[in-house]
Amino acid sequence: MLRLNSIVGFASDAALAEALHGLGHRGAIEYLLLDRDDTLRHRLRAVTDKGTECAISLARSERLGDGAVLLIEDERAIVVRMKKEDWLALQPAHAAAALELGYHAGNLHWRVRFDGEVLLVSREGPEQAYLDRIQPFLDDGRVRKVERDG
Repeated sequence: MLRLNSIVGFASDAALAEALHGLGHRGAIEYLLLDRDDTLRHRLRAVTDKGTECAISLARSERLGDGAVLLIEDERAIVVRMKKEDWLALQPAHAAAALELGYHAGNLHWRVRFDGEVLLVSREGPEQAYLDRIQPFLDDGRVRKVERDG
């Protein structure tokens, strides 16, 4: 098992990007596919896409994220990739509904982000569980679920 104790940097760092580019051409980059909950941990075990078992133990000051480079050598690199998150897109009918929905989402401790007038809720469980919590908003038309790409 490979032990990884620090983040070397991120793939977007100029010096690392150049080295990773060369390794990528040789097929020498291994990816750790992690979900959001995994990136919040400081100690975890994971397996790369090429089967390397990794034991990760990071200092409390370090945070895993998409593109985190955990190992870079002449012959290989190990880079974190984030799994795609699922988002529930909710469109309030008007400003008052937006305020109510935002207040409600906050009270439920939902992780959200905004896309213009659409409230995006990170789905960390079944979609229906989220819709059930806002059913009165949906029933009276204050909010509607919308489809969106990504």
